Amino acid sequence: MGLKEAVVSVFSKYATFSGRATRSEYWFFYLFNVIMCLGLVAVCAILGAIFKGAAGAVGGYTVGTILYWIYALAAFIPNLAVSVRRLHDTGRSGFNLFWIFLPIIGAILLLVYFATGSNPGDNAYGPEPEK
Repeated sequence: MGLKEAVVSVFSKYATFSGRATRSEYWFFYLFNVIMCLGLVAVCAILGAIFKGAAGAVGGYTVGTILYWIYALAAFIPNLAVSVRRLHDTGRSGFNLFWIFLPIIGAILLLVYFATGSNPGDNAYGPEPEK
């Protein structure tokens, strides 16, 4: 699965928390989010630089920041859903996402879970996804 297919797949399953997501689907969507966020931060900086002066720069940064937050809010639920489906693919419950609230160790644990290979064949969360 490539970048385009992963993004289309995740956004088409906007709030679907059941089922499974392959490693490539999860990581390509993660890459897309990083690219989008960096791009929107760059837009924010460019708009701030275009509108010189204190008032213009604040207005430019404000527009860029609003665009950034619109995307962040629009992508929050799909990001959460694909994370749960990725955990399902490794045979774990979506409640494992709560590990993120454990400083440092939780983030490392989730990184390992997301990088772990899929369980071959069907599991309790559904059939093996197509690659």
